Amino acid sequence: MTVSFLTLMLFAPAPVLVDAKDLDVRFVIDIRYATSDNFMHQKLYPVARCLLRPEVGAMLGRAQRYLDQHHHGYVLMLKDCYRPHSVQLQMWAVVKGTPQQAYVADPTPGSVHNFGAAVDLTLADAGGHEVDMGTPYDFFGPLAEPRHEERLLKEGKLTAAEVAARKMLRDAMVKGGGFKAIPNEWWHFDAWQGKALRAKYEILDVPLDAIR
Repeated sequence: MTVSFLTLMLFAPAPVLVDAKDLDVRFVIDIRYATSDNFMHQKLYPVARCLLRPEVGAMLGRAQRYLDQHHHGYVLMLKDCYRPHSVQLQMWAVVKGTPQQAYVADPTPGSVHNFGAAVDLTLADAGGHEVDMGTPYDFFGPLAEPRHEERLLKEGKLTAAEVAARKMLRDAMVKGGGFKAIPNEWWHFDAWQGKALRAKYEILDVPLDAIR
């Protein structure tokens, strides 16, 4: 008996992803790609959900506990988590060949978001207000790049409070959660990268509203 590819897809098990709201109800969910308030200026996700591989979700929980211990009152505000590969293709089509290309992963190897192993996030204070990091989320330019922070601080383009807030977020994610920071986006953190990532997980392209 011949089984069609479509039949295999219909009966294939759903990828194992966890919803961040089930991990800690305090997490603030602000998924920008579920709105038109993003660099694409269009809604890319059908629902505002932060889905992650279970191990990555556990790391995020440890990052929050680090905040609880060292910076009581601050909570993680989640901007983007698992991203379907088809959305990555849409983004790449817009930025390819432009200065923005450096800020969007080539969909051929895939973004770490496509594996469910990356988180874009910031902090909210005890009043639920988003903490000022010196630039908005998804700001494309040197002002958002951690590698330039000390120079920008000396030049007065970032304030001491903004740099301190970024370091608070990095400490929570790197020291507390075990994530890896990247040099050109203060909001982006990877659980794994490169060969270690690809040995562990595969790229996913399942819509956010199709995952229980």
